[in-house]
Amino acid sequence: MDTDLTQTALGHRRALAVLRMTLGAMFVWVFFENLGKGAYTPAGYAGVIGYYLQSGHAPAAWKAVMSLMAAHASMAGPLQAIAELTFGICLVSGTATRLVAAAAGGFLFTLWLSEFGAAWIWELLMPIVVAFCVAASRAGRDWGVDAALARRYPTSPCW
Repeated sequence: MDTDLTQTALGHRRALAVLRMTLGAMFVWVFFENLGKGAYTPAGYAGVIGYYLQSGHAPAAWKAVMSLMAAHASMAGPLQAIAELTFGICLVSGTATRLVAAAAGGFLFTLWLSEFGAAWIWELLMPIVVAFCVAASRAGRDWGVDAALARRYPTSPCW
């Protein structure tokens, strides 16, 4: 009976690791897609934000934040590029998984809010749920750098 429980737990951990790596791969893919489109350039970034401002139904307070980001697109665009690529690499490799997944979930939520009414509502909700499930679990302990860190520092809640 203990063996069945252990196998089930192992299966659950590995399923979360697959979700973690898939979410990371999505971020890496989106980074290269946006890079190819020029979405991280000042004009490209301001254009994307401008579309959300015109087409979306985000709350007025969030639209004010988006306007601020568009006004500083020369900094905001590259910062978003760095964030997306970092989220992707860390999630694929299982590095600082809980922290990175929580940050990625927050980032995806702000993107969902920005796109509200301009895109299919479930398009980003599922990756948000996955990110927060990965953040709440120890998904980096299977097939990830966090596994080595957990062996070296077993009492840390980070991994």
